[in-house]
Amino acid sequence: MKFRTEIAVRSFAPEERIGYANRILALGSCFASETASRLCRLRFRCTAHPTGILFNPASIADALEDYAAARPAARGELHRTDGVWHHFGFHGTFSGTDPDAVLDAMNRARRLGAEALRAADRVLLTFGTAWVYERDGRAVANCHRRPAAEFVRRRLTVTEIAERYGALLRGPLAGKRVILTVSPVRHLADGLEGNAASKAVLRLAAEELAAAHDTVRYFPAYEAVLDDLRDYRFYADDMAHPAPAAAEYVWEKFAAAAFDDDTRALVERVRRIVEAAEHRPLHPDSEAYRAFCRARLAEIDALPEMDFAKERAFFARNIG
Repeated sequence: MKFRTEIAVRSFAPEERIGYANRILALGSCFASETASRLCRLRFRCTAHPTGILFNPASIADALEDYAAARPAARGELHRTDGVWHHFGFHGTFSGTDPDAVLDAMNRARRLGAEALRAADRVLLTFGTAWVYERDGRAVANCHRRPAAEFVRRRLTVTEIAERYGALLRGPLAGKRVILTVSPVRHLADGLEGNAASKAVLRLAAEELAAAHDTVRYFPAYEAVLDDLRDYRFYADDMAHPAPAAAEYVWEKFAAAAFDDDTRALVERVRRIVEAAEHRPLHPDSEAYRAFCRARLAEIDALPEMDFAKERAFFARNIG
């Protein structure tokens, strides 16, 4: 008997695959961070969330347009709440009490995003919710705890998402391979009914974009958690975010589909070096551990050019 419907993820075509030669820009909800953080940890050329976590497709599109136009944030766009300066297009991690420092950090982030978008040949976008909060007719990336009366809450439609991203695919995203995912994080503040309607809109929009554009690929992270794992033991204590085991499962499915055999082999070599540098030995002064560190340095030297500065420094300190 079968007690589970395991998802079968179609392998990426050769021209869609991700390797160490590619440059990746990842934007979207906090679940996108799970994939992006693994790519960065494994030394892929990946830039993740230059201006912070973005939950809805409208704010992700705004960020892409700002990067493409190299548009700086202006002092007049900042808002002050309880002595803290915010920008409705940025995550709260950019907020602060010094408006000049806040603006400087935001513009550094915009420049990083502009460079990452220009260089990227792979763009990973994760839609989290179709619900948006609009202020002055524009969806905000973060409400920054402002009163609800300042915003208009509504749900984006499939058509407006598809049309907005169709324009981006003809513009700033032209010539780039785009991987779309829908976050399995449940937005419980919308209610279960509201969350279900929201995810349905996102999934249909992703389906339309993938059907209409050869450069767009949908990866079923949402289905892997909701329809394959399908159990509360794969959720964190808040019953909304996937547990680490679920995130790892989705990553394994992604790696199996997106990497070729050579990349998977290289990933394992990189993983061993990264994990070796994170391990703390019982006897760091032993000759055996010094030999271990020398072997890891030799492995780094044998790999293609990657940023192992932290690991190289760690092993070098321990060879005596």
